Amino acid sequence: MAVRKILIMGLPGAGKTTLATALAPLIGAVVFNADAVRANLSKDLGFAHEDRVEHARRMGWMCDRVVEAGGTVIADFICPTEATRDTFGTAFTIWVDRIEAGRFDDTNRMFVAPGQFDLRVTSEGTPQYWAEQALMRLRPPFDPQQPTALFIGRYQPFHAGHQRLIEEGLRRVGQVCIAVRNTHGTDTRNPLSFFAVKQRIEAALSAYAGRFAVVPLPNITNVFYGRDVGYAIERIVLDEETEAISATNVRMLSSMAR
Repeated sequence: MAVRKILIMGLPGAGKTTLATALAPLIGAVVFNADAVRANLSKDLGFAHEDRVEHARRMGWMCDRVVEAGGTVIADFICPTEATRDTFGTAFTIWVDRIEAGRFDDTNRMFVAPGQFDLRVTSEGTPQYWAEQALMRLRPPFDPQQPTALFIGRYQPFHAGHQRLIEEGLRRVGQVCIAVRNTHGTDTRNPLSFFAVKQRIEAALSAYAGRFAVVPLPNITNVFYGRDVGYAIERIVLDEETEAISATNVRMLSSMAR
């Protein structure tokens, strides 16, 4: 699944905030700047190590709430020791290692280089370059040459049953192509345009960014194949509760709610 909790760490003045600002719009992330959080929510904390550990706990807690709500979050945070990083919690860690020392002697003395990280940002390259490098690791692009499962449907609308079906395809094959039939406006059962359907699919499957593609199809009504086609055709059967989910009922409930 796509990573949603990102820690950009390093010494003061290394360029963490600049990188966070460049990366956030690429992945649709909220940014928590540790200095701003300290000034507004952690005024009771100082800079002793135990206070920094508590600050890390609060930063991690806030980030986890964003992730629980389905969002993506970046913590722009010195996080100077293994203890602070452990307390912050599991995250995609970007170490901005562009300077030898920061402007605060106490932080310099305390700072311990991370033993594990996902991306190390060096002094070579612009912030935009490193934002793109992070993007490639966080949201790898869909690879059309990799084994792919195909799902064809109207998705009017895309609902939880569809989502679980496609998640099963992702589990089995690794990536999927979701082909949306062009049935928009043909009758009352098809009120949504391709772009409206696509928007709903991408929102529901945002945790799998880079592992699915949504494409338009003509109104396919028959699928024929010859022998030795080179791919398997299989119906995925889910649990009874999921199988019972009906797009018609979803449309009716949506209409009643208006």
